[in-house]
Amino acid sequence: MKKLQMVDLKSQYEDIKEEINAGIQEVLDATAYINGPKVHEFQKNLEAYLGVKHVIPCANGTDALQIAMMGLGLKPGDEVITADFTFAATVEVVGLLGLTPVLVDVEEDTMNISVEAIKKAITPKTKAIVPVHLFGRAANMDAIMELATEHNLFVIEDNAQAIGADYTCANGTKKKVGTIGHIGSTSFFPSKNLGCYGDGGAIFTNDDALAHTIRGIVNHGMYERYHHDVVGVNSRLDSIQAVVLNVKLPYLDTYNQARKNAAKAYNDAFKTNEHIITPNFDFEGSDHVFHQYVIRITNGKRDALLTHLQEKGIPCAIYYPIPLHKQKAYADERYNDADFTVTNKFAEEVIALPMHTELDKEQIDFITSTVLEFV
Repeated sequence: MKKLQMVDLKSQYEDIKEEINAGIQEVLDATAYINGPKVHEFQKNLEAYLGVKHVIPCANGTDALQIAMMGLGLKPGDEVITADFTFAATVEVVGLLGLTPVLVDVEEDTMNISVEAIKKAITPKTKAIVPVHLFGRAANMDAIMELATEHNLFVIEDNAQAIGADYTCANGTKKKVGTIGHIGSTSFFPSKNLGCYGDGGAIFTNDDALAHTIRGIVNHGMYERYHHDVVGVNSRLDSIQAVVLNVKLPYLDTYNQARKNAAKAYNDAFKTNEHIITPNFDFEGSDHVFHQYVIRITNGKRDALLTHLQEKGIPCAIYYPIPLHKQKAYADERYNDADFTVTNKFAEEVIALPMHTELDKEQIDFITSTVLEFV
């Protein structure tokens, strides 16, 4: 059996090696390393794939979130509602900008932000909602956009884990996640469904004026060299990363389908075990592209299973072991632990198994049989 990896980037690279190497050599020959033609080519290709008017590449996914909030003109003291059960980057940028993070619980069925919890958290100071399409599943964007319209709020989609996922709107139309809110952001970290070979990110919007503002922000606030019209940052995607992303983009749907196939094989193996809760595929039109494959162990053996799998040479991880409202950096007397019952439960039960485009039947059979024998 091929060695198990949490993410097998080497095998994926071997399949596209000639395209990648040729593209990188073009950049080296042209010496156009920053904002070169390859970056603009990738931008246009991603706009076409997503069906969005504007893609603004940047240096990483965390920057993408921060720049999105800067572009919207959010001010210190403005409240931003987001999920308690997610990676810290989502709330990190809120704090860095002097905004007020408002963490809320998530839904048990989808692991995404709870619409009911959002409703309860809205105050006159609320200015934005940041739904996270967690682990690759689209959040309930119809309900979130309805709330945002009712309360005149911005919606910033954190799409770092779900690029390529489709969302079926209530009217039957399909949109790519990240293109539904006022602005979307993503990460191209190597392990992502569309990942580069370093750091990278992007911001999406259909708003022409907002896109113009953001293009200045990512480049030191400049629209014309040495003319700084807005306060900006230095956050640009380099040409070598753009080459990698441009090669991978045409394969993204195939990569995502491979992930779905692996997830179905996992689910089929685990479906009869009463102590394992598997992720569902279809929930209110929410697609799932399985950036992570996360199950819940309900008999109290999660931590012991983690150790057991590691001893057997099976990579695994806990996303996320400590809720954000319990993290030292984000703890606040405003939070009542009783308001985070689902997140707290997840922190005790979730475990992520290997998930990538190169998983084969032999590997999945070994992983699932090892889990089942223990649980």
